[in-house]
Amino acid sequence: MIRHCVFVKFRDDVPTVERSAIHADLSALRGMIDGMGAVHFNGNVSPEHFARGFTHGFTIDFSDAATRDAYLVHEAHQRAGARLVAALEGGTDGLMVFDLEISES
Repeated sequence: MIRHCVFVKFRDDVPTVERSAIHADLSALRGMIDGMGAVHFNGNVSPEHFARGFTHGFTIDFSDAATRDAYLVHEAHQRAGARLVAALEGGTDGLMVFDLEISES
């Protein structure tokens, strides 16, 4: 399994309703991509001071790397990703992506 972890720095002028709409766009991909799990999206609640300005994040579990790769090139993901990047401080500078391979033992 691949756990796709995305951390973002939203611009201050991006309203909560737009953040929710971005989450909805990403969640809707579950109906289009077999093997894509739920999208968990929320603000940072860590008491540690290592967030480096990243305010929100989301995770998606994919059954395997091929499913994750299909998601990455999917047209609907490209649109949702562009909407997300447009809402971030500095565009892609406000984005960090980290994928973990998780053994299902």
